[in-house]
Amino acid sequence: MKVTSAEANKLLRKLSEDYENIILEERNSRSFIAATTEDIETVRPEYDYGETKKKLDDLAAKIRRVKHAINVFNTTHKVKGYDMTIDEVLVYIPQLSSKKQKLSGMMNVLPKERDTSRVNGNIIDYVYANYDIKEAARDFDAVSVELSNVQTALDVMNNSVKFDIDIDI
Repeated sequence: MKVTSAEANKLLRKLSEDYENIILEERNSRSFIAATTEDIETVRPEYDYGETKKKLDDLAAKIRRVKHAINVFNTTHKVKGYDMTIDEVLVYIPQLSSKKQKLSGMMNVLPKERDTSRVNGNIIDYVYANYDIKEAARDFDAVSVELSNVQTALDVMNNSVKFDIDIDI
């Protein structure tokens, strides 16, 4: 079956949901409570241990195959415009996001601020920025553009490049 990464991840989500639903169904039907005065067979929920086990094992195998295919794709395909594989980009994006957040805090300060966190008698303490705030703002803008560009390049890969998954649906 040929799929894009986006399609494979949707398939993986569906298989995982199916697996969890069977687990929940099993939890609700593998045992039951009956009063001593009740006819047990009239309150017994439908449950087949062997059939349930087979369904879960089959779904688990499909989940493994899909995850493996996604992992192979992610480790063997480079993102256009970047000298990185998809799995490297998946690490790079959170790194850029963290850098962007730090720079946002650094660019949104005053060069000199009164320190109100502690009182020292009549002495007024100030906190001074020990860097060029305008340079931090320029770096923030550059990181924002880079983050947007790499996310777009990854989206293009995830929605256009197809790969094989050995699975029967």
